[in-house]
Amino acid sequence: MLKKTIVAAGLVLAMMAVGVSRKAPAQEAPAQEAPAQEAAKATEHERQAYRIDFSVNEMEDGKKINTRQYSMNLSTGDSHEIKIGTRVPIEAKRGEFTYLDVGTNIWCRLRDRSSDAWLGTNVLLTLRSEISQFAVPDQQSQSVMPMLRQLKIEASTVAQLEKPLVVGSVDDPNSKRQFQVQVTVTKLR
Repeated sequence: MLKKTIVAAGLVLAMMAVGVSRKAPAQEAPAQEAPAQEAAKATEHERQAYRIDFSVNEMEDGKKINTRQYSMNLSTGDSHEIKIGTRVPIEAKRGEFTYLDVGTNIWCRLRDRSSDAWLGTNVLLTLRSEISQFAVPDQQSQSVMPMLRQLKIEASTVAQLEKPLVVGSVDDPNSKRQFQVQVTVTKLR
């Protein structure tokens, strides 16, 4: 009888152990899924897509005389570049050429900070813009060393969605002109 009781108790303990081991993974699964789901939501939030519109405005005596427009689509956390222009060969030494990039180069990075209460629906924007042109337009076709005029604006700021923002402006030292870089950020759906 004692033998039967010990065997019965052993079977009961074995069944309880099997039952507990089967329940344990099921109980752990939601705990493991929760961080994965949170990470997916965080990644989705971090990877929000935006369209960024750039305007390079040329002003003279307070009046806009020329505007160039550029745009790019950008996901938060990424950086992209717009590069438009001409590569001009310059003979540094006889038979050795280097190239100058003449034109427009805009680099941008965007970080979404809508989860920060103090920023609201704003984004953090980092921008590098460089615009160069021939000081004398006819120099492009000449073989002499060209003189270039260059403006460069680097900025890091908080941009409010769908509101134009002048991120930088510079005065042309050779004229009464001023150049402004304006940015508008729009959230894509």
